[in-house]
Amino acid sequence: MLRLVRRRAQAPGEVSWSPAAGIIDFTLMDRVDAVVSLSGAPLTKLPWTKRYKVELLDSRIAATRTLTDAMRKARRPPAVFLSGSAVGIYGDRPGESLTEHSPAGTGYLADVASKWEAAAALAPRDTRTVMLRTGIVVEDGGAMKPIELVTKLGVAGRFGTGGQHWPWIALEDEVGAIVHLLGSELAGPVNLVGPVPATADRLMSAMARRLHRPYVIPMPAGVLSLALGTAADDLLLSSEKVRPERLLADGYRFRYETVESALDAMLNPEPSSAEAMAAMAAQSARSAPAR
Repeated sequence: MLRLVRRRAQAPGEVSWSPAAGIIDFTLMDRVDAVVSLSGAPLTKLPWTKRYKVELLDSRIAATRTLTDAMRKARRPPAVFLSGSAVGIYGDRPGESLTEHSPAGTGYLADVASKWEAAAALAPRDTRTVMLRTGIVVEDGGAMKPIELVTKLGVAGRFGTGGQHWPWIALEDEVGAIVHLLGSELAGPVNLVGPVPATADRLMSAMARRLHRPYVIPMPAGVLSLALGTAADDLLLSSEKVRPERLLADGYRFRYETVESALDAMLNPEPSSAEAMAAMAAQSARSAPAR
């Protein structure tokens, strides 16, 4: 397994690259069977200034184009390319049930994800390309970190109406789905979300119950928008009832089917979970993850 790093390579299996400058040793593509790229500046870094919005987009496009350019130069391009994307591509769609067949929506994140997927589509024709439309990953960190923090501080409450759907997926299923897709025949967009949709209120109140904290301080939509601008609209207030239609049809079995079970795994991890995830990663030992 080769790991792309932005610093000087220091360990066996590391390869330096500079995605912002489009610099990569394209010959490494002749040595791998698959490429997995989840590269991009974090959405949870707030506020989204005009400058940071440019970074959010450019960090995704530059990394993806650098990889696809290298693939096209290779004598034997990788057979598989799994490229990060996001459920934000659907935009705010209250009342709709969204699958991979649903058209892209509107809004800042929808535009970012659409351009991200377009960059991935530049991979060679013979490379099976999958766009991983991921929801909120329920893990100890990432997007869940601020939610867990406000809950532990006892100041959690409903965001807006609380009825907006937040697509989610347990970390173990995120990894499991990626490994599954390495050996699948699926191409194009695939939703990486849990099979049972959950609202923001359901997720946050379940977190409060498990941490034995109150859930009584509402945060009106206007206040959130005033404080966070478009980030509030795109991250917290938009509603996306997304279903993993293609993943389920392809035979993937979720370990965590409800957001409550995913939260339990996050807050009380089983000793075997780390070993199980390591085993999943080992199955893709010949892939080249780009981070």
